[in-house]
Amino acid sequence: MLERFATVEGNRIRYLEEGNSGDTVVLLHGLGGMAERWSSVIPLFSKNYRVIAPDMIGYGRSDKPQTDYTPEFFKRMTLGLLDVVSPSGAYMVGTSLGGEIVAECASTKNHRIKKVVMVAPAGIMKKSTPALDAYTVAALYPTHESVRLAYSMMMGGDRKSSDAAVENFISSMTRPNAKMVFISTLLGMKNSPPIKEKLGLINVPVLLIWGTQDRMIPVSFAKEFESSIPNCNLVLMEGCGHIPYDERPEEFSRYVLDFLSGNKPK
Repeated sequence: MLERFATVEGNRIRYLEEGNSGDTVVLLHGLGGMAERWSSVIPLFSKNYRVIAPDMIGYGRSDKPQTDYTPEFFKRMTLGLLDVVSPSGAYMVGTSLGGEIVAECASTKNHRIKKVVMVAPAGIMKKSTPALDAYTVAALYPTHESVRLAYSMMMGGDRKSSDAAVENFISSMTRPNAKMVFISTLLGMKNSPPIKEKLGLINVPVLLIWGTQDRMIPVSFAKEFESSIPNCNLVLMEGCGHIPYDERPEEFSRYVLDFLSGNKPK
């Protein structure tokens, strides 16, 4: 994977790039994440697509300006990044916070967004869960113990996070201003209007993927998303938690690639 940087509104955005296809897939990570969260699926996607996985503004090695990290701000910066890295258009995949931002972008009816995949998106749930509480503690006090506990609560069954994932999270959250961004994002998500009305404005095909054992954003929210989006196909991944792209990457990639190619995921 190549590491590159783009400039959006004077801010440097870091991203990973792999693949030589003329069709681009943009992958947006979740709260507290970074481009490397997609490492398990980038090689699978890049066989058929050019893959762009950014550190969203404020996260990883991207700039962390002093501002309010609201969904509206993330949407504006994401569309600005799309202007730079793929002005002819792209497929967009987002998980958790990234899923909410993908939905925000698609609700603008931007003609460059071809199809959308949302993985257990945020935006409707406004209350916390024990898993989100543990994740917040891990972000503010990033020790190996706190991060492993949070990741274990995010994953389905008895799966455990990799050492690399734990180290990447600790490294990311100990960067200057990283905790400020995390808290600002949480407050921005909590105080923003529910995204439900905007979902009805999305006019491109949508694939919604949810793990049945998701304890971060419970699968009970899936039906509300599905019923609010005009052209939506829901896939439930049995036994998966909040990060199915990391828990079962081959199965996850098969659903996404089938959807992007025009086939019904099965």
